[in-house]
Amino acid sequence: MEKHIHFIGICGTAMASLAGLLQLKGHRITGSDQAAYPPMSDLLGSLGIPISEPYSEANLAARPDLVVVGNALSRGNPEIEFVLEQHLPFTSMAAVVREEFLGGRDSLVVAGTHGKTTTTSMLAWVFEAAAKSEPALAPSFLIGGVAENFGTSFQLRATKNFIIEGDEYDTAFFDKGPKFLHYFPDALILTHVEFDHADIYADLNAVKTAFKRLVNLVPRNGLIVAYDGSDNVAECTAKAFCRVERYGFSETAHWQIRKLRHEEGISHWEIWHNGALWAQMEMGLAGEHNALNATAAAALAAGRGVEKTAIVAAMQSFKSVKRRLEVRAVVDEVTIIDDFAHHPTAIRQTLRALRSAYPSLQTGGRLWAILEPRSNTLRRKVLAKELSLSLCEADRVVMAAVYQSEKIPANERLDEAEVIAAIASRGKPAQICGDVDAIMALVAADARRGDVVAILSNGGFGGIYEKLPERLRARA
Repeated sequence: MEKHIHFIGICGTAMASLAGLLQLKGHRITGSDQAAYPPMSDLLGSLGIPISEPYSEANLAARPDLVVVGNALSRGNPEIEFVLEQHLPFTSMAAVVREEFLGGRDSLVVAGTHGKTTTTSMLAWVFEAAAKSEPALAPSFLIGGVAENFGTSFQLRATKNFIIEGDEYDTAFFDKGPKFLHYFPDALILTHVEFDHADIYADLNAVKTAFKRLVNLVPRNGLIVAYDGSDNVAECTAKAFCRVERYGFSETAHWQIRKLRHEEGISHWEIWHNGALWAQMEMGLAGEHNALNATAAAALAAGRGVEKTAIVAAMQSFKSVKRRLEVRAVVDEVTIIDDFAHHPTAIRQTLRALRSAYPSLQTGGRLWAILEPRSNTLRRKVLAKELSLSLCEADRVVMAAVYQSEKIPANERLDEAEVIAAIASRGKPAQICGDVDAIMALVAADARRGDVVAILSNGGFGGIYEKLPERLRARA
């Protein structure tokens, strides 16, 4: 039966994707946000889903059958207050996924502090490739980013496998547990476990507890594919009731990566399974982290019965995910990269991957890191030391002011000057630029041919992704 479902905070990646899935099921969808913003506003527009802005009680005047509340919203939001006062039915994004899509299907979950969006996209593409010869493997999926092979972040098929990115962030103002506890995985990839989301987790032990609870949901006949290069991952999977297969570079890994190299835009490596050569892999993405992501997806797919030939072919044709090492422009031989940086480890992996991917960086070109501390972890000083070390992977570092710094208590807030001083003490040119205009002026004055400029932020960063290429074109 068709329902009218309204989303509060619809422009979030997962929320917009879920809205699209529910529309495919035949429901009428409306949504609201403080301000509509791409890429999800573009996606919703293409689907004909209306967005009301800003938040207002009037957006709920039609009294929808169900309201889905985004996890970034809290009490005081006018629509939430109206929902509570008027006793409108409401729920969370994660609960809707469980109730509407996972019943009767196999839930294949990709979780971890880093790499889950790319790995989920890879896994979905592997199953899509396998479906060419075995249609029953065609996947439904929900990804926290736009997978370039599909051109979307969601897909609904009348088949068994539902592939979903398992987010450890909390679910809603009325459900402070992580989203992934709603997904009850039949198979699970666990990429990394590190301290993150400093706004909701007190410490690393709290993060590990969440992942241990996720592992505890996998049934005895399930499968966990876990990164073997992390003591935290090992601890979180130690009491699993199902089979655990590890992937990584060590000789003890069930799925071992060997002979990784990046040549002429292609990454090559071998996967050895239980001590025997299993496959020769090729992929257009650079970096150890992407080889790890691909190997994890290959291991889980193989464990679910996907043929090796389909896995290898899928990785050869895999593109990427929007905002993951995405080339936004090349102007006068200066390459502008957009990457969804949210944590020091992710920043380090991104910068190392870029250095391996661009030969110009070996012949005089410089790797720039332009960081907006925007995630709830980067805005805090808890990982300041790790952040400065990660940024030292670049040749030149520029930091913007901490995003909405006034919302972080002064004793918890990241001190940009301390980070810059720590980088400079290691001999790296580093400076603070307070706004986007100052950053663009600096890059336009100093960037030269062969440079790679990595813009690192998990938000819009004042439109710098569009503005900086235009500024460089004007210079050229």
